[in-house]
Amino acid sequence: MTRAEARTILSSMTQSASLLRHMRTIELVMEAYAEKLGQDKDAWAIAGLLHDADYEAWPEQHPAIIVEKLRSMGEEAIAHAISAHYTKWNVSYDTLLDKALLACDELTGFIVACAQVRPEGISTLETKSVVKKLKDKAFAAKVERDEVYKGTELFGVDLNEHIAFIIQVLKNNKEELGI
Repeated sequence: MTRAEARTILSSMTQSASLLRHMRTIELVMEAYAEKLGQDKDAWAIAGLLHDADYEAWPEQHPAIIVEKLRSMGEEAIAHAISAHYTKWNVSYDTLLDKALLACDELTGFIVACAQVRPEGISTLETKSVVKKLKDKAFAAKVERDEVYKGTELFGVDLNEHIAFIIQVLKNNKEELGI
């Protein structure tokens, strides 16, 4: 699958600007991690881009619709990673791609939320500020901290280094993302 094909699928399923931005942020972070780890940049980016593609139209069936579509196209690795991007779905984490998507999804969304409450946005956001906000259960209360910690653990990365990496990717793309 090409990224152009992935974008066509995404646009057929999702209209929400905030959800599209969320998926773009995950696409960018996943691509950067793939590059860092010597993995398939396109596959990792597509997994990030499409991980919530069916959420807006079919929230009760999410992620079954996008997973089924990807499987029908022969994209099993991406489909499996998307089917595993939430620990409570009890899907196995078989590959680094599976673990990376889990580790990047909630935390990247949380970091964007941290940036949005700062006058300077992402530009001056530091790791220690994100760690402090993670401890504040009232801030971005819908973000499941257990998912952040479990994803980081499964991915095998240090939380502070992981946060710093994501912040840097978002800073590199702040104009496009509007953060």
